[in-house]
Amino acid sequence: MKILITGANGFVGKNLVARLGEHKDAEVLPFTRESTAEQLREQVGAADFIFHLAGVNRPTDPSEFVTGNAELTQTLCHLIAQSGRRIPVVYTSSIQAERDNPYGSSKRAAETTLTALAQSQGGGVHIFRLPNVFGKWCRPNYNSAVATFCHNICRDLPIQINDPSALLTLVYVDDVVDCFLRLLDGQGDTELFPRVEPEYTTTVGALADLIRTFKDSRQTLVTERVGTGLVRALYATYVSYLPPASFSYVVPQYSDPRGVFVEMLKTPDCGQFSYFTARPSITRGGHYHHTKTEKFLVIKGAARFGFRHIVTNEYYAIETSGEKPEIVETVPGWAHDITNIGQEEMIVMLWANEIFDRENPDTYARPVKHEKT
Repeated sequence: MKILITGANGFVGKNLVARLGEHKDAEVLPFTRESTAEQLREQVGAADFIFHLAGVNRPTDPSEFVTGNAELTQTLCHLIAQSGRRIPVVYTSSIQAERDNPYGSSKRAAETTLTALAQSQGGGVHIFRLPNVFGKWCRPNYNSAVATFCHNICRDLPIQINDPSALLTLVYVDDVVDCFLRLLDGQGDTELFPRVEPEYTTTVGALADLIRTFKDSRQTLVTERVGTGLVRALYATYVSYLPPASFSYVVPQYSDPRGVFVEMLKTPDCGQFSYFTARPSITRGGHYHHTKTEKFLVIKGAARFGFRHIVTNEYYAIETSGEKPEIVETVPGWAHDITNIGQEEMIVMLWANEIFDRENPDTYARPVKHEKT
């Protein structure tokens, strides 16, 4: 399938081109600002599907709104009609089309032309009145608060907020592209004006505060809930603006004669991740918890876990090694420790179900007193 993308070098265009590159049966015909009218004619003649993403939103001369939005769309629709073929078209309009300003008027004029095309060819046209689209590769310090905040905050540059309570309606670029690809595959909404879901609503102030927590997490080690929804999409966007020199960061390492202890990541309500080392014959632990639970995974070396019930005095031991991916859990009410029984340094990964609280550690010293087996 040959797919014409106008505005292929733009924000949404780059993301769409990248995704289409993952489809072996898709050939992209890119139309950019450097392309000619004759190239557009040839591309329309060859295209099986058109994503019309090109447009002007911040021109130096307001007349460019007309030429870059309304007239380009008129030219495209005229070429489609001349081809004599029914070519599906997806158009990225804007919620500004509902407003009486030069940009909105030019987008509305483009919509009118495309609506006429849909009527003449019996459908196959989809117009998206997009709100603020955010995601990787959006140009910062231009017309996107998300892009600007992510770019500037991760570089310790200032941001300007005039009204923290101002509402923002957002859609994530991956969701936009997913919706487009469903239409390409014939599985999307058949309406003339479909919508991208989900839409997110937040405020400018809340957006900035959240992005600042992403930056701060490298110091606090506490991550936001980045697994779903708006926070997931915003975190992925924030990370995409990091300069290569900031792809890594150092975390504290605590050393003593036994080895080292390093905390990697903390969560608001799902505990924390860390690792520690132990030299041969070294024992760590020797305490119990009432509620706290932990999971240990030896990834290098050999270990013996010892358990002693604090009431019944029952004893139990487990031996495992880095060659055997086995999770060992600590159990409330059982004192426990871990001993390096190998000849090399032992490395152990650890998850605890809660962030360590020095004021309420739920950690009480109690030797295990191992028994010979």
